[in-house]
Amino acid sequence: MSSLTHDAMVLAGRTVGHWRAQPVPFLVTLLFPVLVVLMMGGLFGGAIAGSAADYVPFVVPGVLALTMLFGLETTMAAITTDASRGVTDRFRSLPMHSGAVLAGRCLADLAASVAGLAAMTVAGFALGWRWSGGVGDIVAAFGLLLLLRFGLLWVGIYLGLKAPGPEAVAAAQILVWPVGFLSTVFLDPATMPAWLGAAAEWNPLSATADAVRELFGNPGVAGGSWPADHGQMLSVIWPILMVAVFAPLSAVAYRRLNR
Repeated sequence: MSSLTHDAMVLAGRTVGHWRAQPVPFLVTLLFPVLVVLMMGGLFGGAIAGSAADYVPFVVPGVLALTMLFGLETTMAAITTDASRGVTDRFRSLPMHSGAVLAGRCLADLAASVAGLAAMTVAGFALGWRWSGGVGDIVAAFGLLLLLRFGLLWVGIYLGLKAPGPEAVAAAQILVWPVGFLSTVFLDPATMPAWLGAAAEWNPLSATADAVRELFGNPGVAGGSWPADHGQMLSVIWPILMVAVFAPLSAVAYRRLNR
């Protein structure tokens, strides 16, 4: 375990070094969710909820959850690029823990997510968003957001290992938006057709968005369905299922990688 931790930290530092050498792509990924919340809250809030002041407390926690999905294609692209250029093969030939390459990438991207949440929180406060929950609730809310990110990262790592090349990652960039919009991030599913609302309620993003709204003390969805009434429980179950399924699959795909 000490070998895994040390090697993963070294490889996480490699990723951070890349960000320092090329800060513009990193900053774009970091600040893009800020643009989304400013656009949705400031421009469309009045049309959606009657006034931006009424919509901001609902949409900011939702976009915080959506932020955990954004940037997943960057993880996929980094994994795929290293594999296609032979970097991964060189890592596998070195005397390091076999799981350090994947764990290091996950650790670096999780640290970047903390920075992304900080930027989003500042943007939310600038728009007038406030929380009313206690300190424990606030910590739990941000913990659930990072737990979702941790689960999604393993999905991205696995898809990056299985992608035939960097160009295939473009498909993931397209799919981020349907997954994000088919949720309770921006709208209450009660306003959707019944079948579409049911699909949105079972989206893992919806579970986390509903849970953090409750913990922050912000207005949430109407409720009445099982997933809407058990958002906090599902916000823990979904990421755990992602890790339980995709972490072992990623380890197997890494061992079998041959490009």
